[in-house]
Amino acid sequence: MRTGCVVLVMIYHATHMSRVTHPELSPRTLVFPYQVGASMLLVISAYFAAATIGRGSLRRYWWKRMARLLPPFVGAVVLIWLVLRFLRPPSWVEPNGRDIVGHLLMLWNWKPSVYAFLDGSHWTVPLQLLGFTFAAVLYATKLGHGNKIVWVLWTAVLLPLAQWHIRISGAPETYRMLVDGFGAHRWHLFAAGVAIWMVSTGRLSRGHFALLLGGCMFAQAMHNYIRLPDGQLDCDWGSSLGMWLGMLLLTLVACGPDWKLPPALARGVTWFAGISYGVFLSHQTIGYVLLHYLDTNGVPPLVQTLAFLATGTAVGWALTRTVERPAHDFLMRFYDRTVADQRG
Repeated sequence: MRTGCVVLVMIYHATHMSRVTHPELSPRTLVFPYQVGASMLLVISAYFAAATIGRGSLRRYWWKRMARLLPPFVGAVVLIWLVLRFLRPPSWVEPNGRDIVGHLLMLWNWKPSVYAFLDGSHWTVPLQLLGFTFAAVLYATKLGHGNKIVWVLWTAVLLPLAQWHIRISGAPETYRMLVDGFGAHRWHLFAAGVAIWMVSTGRLSRGHFALLLGGCMFAQAMHNYIRLPDGQLDCDWGSSLGMWLGMLLLTLVACGPDWKLPPALARGVTWFAGISYGVFLSHQTIGYVLLHYLDTNGVPPLVQTLAFLATGTAVGWALTRTVERPAHDFLMRFYDRTVADQRG
């Protein structure tokens, strides 16, 4: 599922968002205009957070997640900034030191009008950091156990929904900053992932799960509403339906038997899943630079898309091998050594 979602993200950026961001590019031969992959990755992250949080020390659980997420993010940001600084097309804006500092601090979720993205894919990173941190804090209390967690999940779904009319009607900037900064309008994605894990382990009845997942699906549809310049409301139903299908598919995967793929395909899927975070972090902006140069040299759009996918995979693999895994191993050894010294 993670492999499929990252591939969908790459195709969405290569065929749709590339021309939204850079309309000077030639029309794409094939277009996938649905924002599904990144949102589903948050659902999957929540599922695995719920599945693993009870294993071992809670502090080690949190440290392990930070050690996995932050070093490759920093590495990807530095790489993307260097590519934009020295390899960008002549017509593109040159990033400066303020841009890289603002991006590393993830200020774009709070003030997007002031701090621009160096890479738009990174909007999920602060939400994952907040999600894992909140999960650890919640698990340390009574609210993180038993039936009480169900009330937390319902609150995460219903509270933002109750404020939907404020968000869609042009909320005050302070309100918008807090809601977007804490990702309140996407809390239902985390609730869906935890609910799927709970029903798969028998911790939630199927009837209650159906109601809760239905609430998450409704929240996703409401999230995809926008107000047009003429004041009318419009919904991206294609993305909503894609997310609904993704949630149902994850439920089937979690509750059903393990898939038995042909050995060669299984190895390929497993390998890509292992580098998927690096691919996700590094493919978009670097890929857009590549698309620009290929397009100006007359390369067919379909070949451009294939080159985008191949380059994103190669750069993601390199980021995983040189930054993500070594940094994670070093930070986990540091943590274990520090804990052992304290106990000694």
